[in-house]
Amino acid sequence: MTERLDSGELAERLTDAISVPERYRRATHVLGVGYRPERLLAASYAVAVACWLLGLTLLTVESGTPAVVGGTACLLVAVGTGLAGRYGIPLAAQARRIRALGAAPSLVVTLSLGMTLWPSSERATAFAAAAADGLLADRLDAHRRQASGTPRDGLRRFAERWSDEFPALEAAIHHVQRAAVAPPGERAAVLATARRRILDGTRDEMATFAADLRAPATGLYAFGVLLPLAMVSLLPAAAAAGVPVTAPLLVVAYGMVLPAALVVASAWLLAQRPIAFPPAVVPRSHPDVPSTPVPALTAGMVAAVTGWLVGALVVPGWGPPIAALGAGTGAALVVHYRPVREVRDHVTDIEDGLPDALTAIGRRVDRGKSVEAALEEAVDVTPAPFCNRLGATLHRQRTLGVGIEAAFCGEYGALRTVPSPRLRRAAVLLDAAADIGPPAGETITTMGEHLADLSAVERETRRDLAQVTGTLSNTAALFGPLVGGATVALAGTMQSGGPIEAVSAATLGPVVGWYCLVLAAVLTALSTGLHRGLDRARVGYRVGLALCSATATYLAAVVATGLLV
Repeated sequence: MTERLDSGELAERLTDAISVPERYRRATHVLGVGYRPERLLAASYAVAVACWLLGLTLLTVESGTPAVVGGTACLLVAVGTGLAGRYGIPLAAQARRIRALGAAPSLVVTLSLGMTLWPSSERATAFAAAAADGLLADRLDAHRRQASGTPRDGLRRFAERWSDEFPALEAAIHHVQRAAVAPPGERAAVLATARRRILDGTRDEMATFAADLRAPATGLYAFGVLLPLAMVSLLPAAAAAGVPVTAPLLVVAYGMVLPAALVVASAWLLAQRPIAFPPAVVPRSHPDVPSTPVPALTAGMVAAVTGWLVGALVVPGWGPPIAALGAGTGAALVVHYRPVREVRDHVTDIEDGLPDALTAIGRRVDRGKSVEAALEEAVDVTPAPFCNRLGATLHRQRTLGVGIEAAFCGEYGALRTVPSPRLRRAAVLLDAAADIGPPAGETITTMGEHLADLSAVERETRRDLAQVTGTLSNTAALFGPLVGGATVALAGTMQSGGPIEAVSAATLGPVVGWYCLVLAAVLTALSTGLHRGLDRARVGYRVGLALCSATATYLAAVVATGLLV
């Protein structure tokens, strides 16, 4: 008798039949996915198969442009879903690891500071886990708790876990552990070696990445920008020579296949970045950030209507949809993410004064002054706007009668609207130093010097990447749309001299316009991710600007080229 299975049992059997690689399992753990890896992978495969069958049905049963475009879209969705299900999870986990490793230098210096204050691996690990945040700090705290009650401190297991991704982190933590058993006279030198190893490792990793990036970035530029746009100018000649160039073919090629290939190539390039310095996380609850998307949506609708009217005026027919899409989407992104960008710029301005302030405070504490007195004297020698926050902290401490950390980061602290992990770590260190007294002065000075060195490393790595990322961003916002608009106008001029309906400007205009908008979004996201690391607010803001620029440049190129020829 044939066994009958309900849908749940069938799904379970299909799930059990899926073989999940170990890397995939680790990726789901890093991302905190709440589903079994087998079920997640099986679901993506099932959706991919369903879309594939639907696409084949449309292509074989139906005919006409809608069927060809719809069927091809279903096939691309099927391939994309399958690839995203199999490789998207590991790539997302890799992106999170890259951002986590950007906090490695700060974590190592916090560990070394904790080791200086309390020459104990356990106390230094607990101090670093409490002072830092993010994935790296969470993993350190997890290893510390697992080692609780044992002779170990969890540092070795933590270092081994990240050794493959960032060997310099393991080497630096090894020196931190050595400092715990080193003679007091040698401890400072061992910890200085740990800090130097992590900074040198960060510099070397990013320098190697910048050198290796040039070849694939050039290939992406050639095959993703130059060749597709150059092919547009050859389409009239191809049609005249009898090569079938139809509207469905152009829609499939420039509307689906090329954008998909561009996204895949960009994702691969971003996954090669070894580390990314994490930006400050600005929550939507911040008082300077709108809590609703209404302003962004309103700005987007106004820009879309304006773009439609301008497009109808300068390029009647196909111009309005492209103008409305580019201007509306770009304006909405800019308005939505501008407040976050402004808050981060303010945070950066405040953080710029932190190294000098810590150095000044540390030297005064080392000479025997209390941390509170050193803070008060440092107000006059610290650049703005950090000195203003420092003065506000002292006022709150005297008024509320709280500790230094609470005066900085508490409910009514001077930094409650400044979401900065660096400032928070400094507040934790100063609060601990207030209990220790003058022996903590050298530790405070060391942290200030480390922050200055870390800022120098960040500037150096961005300078190494600036040439490649600058070319990509300029291509996205200006060069690509300029070439695309010119080729569309030239193709329209060539078409007017003969009956080549397949490559008319009315056909090429929206297709190439869409591809130029895709270039603006994808290349800008790639450039921003390579230069500063992937961050939703930063990428969204720059993509919005690029879309607005690309839309205006594309339409202007079409009109200007048409007038010239």
